[in-house]
Amino acid sequence: MTIAPSDVLLTDRVAVVTGGGTGIGRGIADGLARFGAKVAIWERNAETCATTADELGVLGIVADVRDSEQVDAALERTRDELGPAEILVNNAGGVFASPLLDTSENGWDALYRANLRHVLLCTQRVARQLVADGRGGSVISVTSIEGVRAAPGYAAYSAAKAGVINYTRTAAFELAPHGIRVNAIAPDITVTEGLLALSPDGMRPELSQAVPLGRLGHVDEIASAAVFLASDMARYITGQTLHVDGGTQAAGGWYHAQGGARFGPA
Repeated sequence: MTIAPSDVLLTDRVAVVTGGGTGIGRGIADGLARFGAKVAIWERNAETCATTADELGVLGIVADVRDSEQVDAALERTRDELGPAEILVNNAGGVFASPLLDTSENGWDALYRANLRHVLLCTQRVARQLVADGRGGSVISVTSIEGVRAAPGYAAYSAAKAGVINYTRTAAFELAPHGIRVNAIAPDITVTEGLLALSPDGMRPELSQAVPLGRLGHVDEIASAAVFLASDMARYITGQTLHVDGGTQAAGGWYHAQGGARFGPA
């Protein structure tokens, strides 16, 4: 089988990006559209949804993907306006500090719903439609490096993100006979408009020093991974979590600092 430059194109394929109004989700939606996909963003913030949809030239659907009825309605509207979805990016999520001794049941449930429940709902609904139509597809979930390492102060968030990683493996195994590939992307700290808003004086240099490649990631680099995994270039890849983190996960306890690498936490 010979590869061709056209294998990375997504021409006229229908793609859904949850939480596509800002940050990494917006970057992925933009990337998929630039490579030819017909994109729908599902975003619960109506203003952000409308603005991003207009700026990117994509379909914006206001939906809270934690709610199964809203997921069903969004999928139906996507099919009516663009066609059946064959690419799904589970990007929606949320995070707040939750130290183990202080985490409430409501806090735990909120982080589970924000980061894991919607992965089931959206993957299940899109996969059911693909199976009924006898078509293959690609599901990509955005998880986090915190899903594979200890994250003091963020136990509930890291547990949910770890759940996304193992759900990816299991879903890939179950859906492989139907030609549906399921993968995940695990970023580390990624520069987004939200992160910049929290850092008006600029990003702290020690954040970049903790990354082997010496800098923080950009949303376009996460989008590049999503385009690849959605395309025919990745037709034989499923059940994998791709770490797009400048080498942080591979480095383990090692990090860069003045004078070279040291051992220990960043």
